[in-house]
Amino acid sequence: MKNSQKGTLLIVDDVPTNLKILFTYLRHLGFDLRIAEDGEDALEQIPYAKPDLILLDVMMPGIDGFETCHRLKANQETRDIPVIFMTALTDTIDKVKGFEIGAVDYITKPVQQEEVLARITTHLTLRNQQKMLEKQNSELEAFAHTVAHDLKNPLGAIATLIDLSINESENITKQQQQKHLQIIEQATSKTFNIINSLLLLSSVRSQTVTMKPLDMGQIANQIQNQIAHIVEQYQGKIIMPQQWPIAQGYAPWIEEVWTNYLLNGLKYGGKPPLLELGATSLDSNFIRFWVRDNGKGLTSQEQKHLFVPFTRISQARIEGHGLGLSIVHRIITKCGGQVGVESQIGQGSTFYFTLPVN
Repeated sequence: MKNSQKGTLLIVDDVPTNLKILFTYLRHLGFDLRIAEDGEDALEQIPYAKPDLILLDVMMPGIDGFETCHRLKANQETRDIPVIFMTALTDTIDKVKGFEIGAVDYITKPVQQEEVLARITTHLTLRNQQKMLEKQNSELEAFAHTVAHDLKNPLGAIATLIDLSINESENITKQQQQKHLQIIEQATSKTFNIINSLLLLSSVRSQTVTMKPLDMGQIANQIQNQIAHIVEQYQGKIIMPQQWPIAQGYAPWIEEVWTNYLLNGLKYGGKPPLLELGATSLDSNFIRFWVRDNGKGLTSQEQKHLFVPFTRISQARIEGHGLGLSIVHRIITKCGGQVGVESQIGQGSTFYFTLPVN
């Protein structure tokens, strides 16, 4: 196991022998370790290499452990780092003081290696669970904001036209009524698309899938058939390669990625849109799949706001490229690849994603 997977620990102790014993033991277990010989040294190091947990001696010259912990907890950037005190003190008052200023646990010296490991593991697990919960809460908030934002317009249009049809039925011609029904149908379709996207996001977040070799040619042809009426609507043209390299992925998710890219290319590409699909081997490990359009291109600032994490989609989104590209980002990340765009004003855009080779 790599050190970074275990976690990064900062050991703060003014006794070299104590540092050596803990460092040797914990390094052997696979932790990434930093050491500091006093509180000042620890406070100087942390902003440059933030640890996942701190083992902090109480009795040290200069800034003692209590004051070091107090300063850590007073800082917005470091207050969430779990601190475990190491001390020979057995007085209950001292332990209570440590908990009051923010420590999560105590280890009594001389330390027992098995106890140290057990307490480190417990608090790293709790911290990881806390981070996951914070992320889920943030996503839930963004999720609710996105649903409200994206559903407001189509539902508002449906409600307005139904109200107009009921209250002004005698003054509405058949032609106007037919137009209203078409708008309601379009708004209903958009509503269902939003709901399906959100359901997809939920499945990507929670579902565990098996990566398999993909027949990308079959996937691309199937999608082209499904969106043929939209291609016709925009008078577009799609060019595909005759052969595709084989990559690993989960076919239903990759279908959604291609669908999103192609629909965006048709809507925001040239007039009429011309889309070219292709694949390029990056190295022996990854293949880049791409869609090149003939649109007006994107500025560097617009490109930065495309593949935003779902937690920030409500703050940074480009019209037509919000929820869909955030889902694309989530899908490809979960498949072990990356997403991106290359674009220049007046020269169109190339949206791409990478997948591991077969």
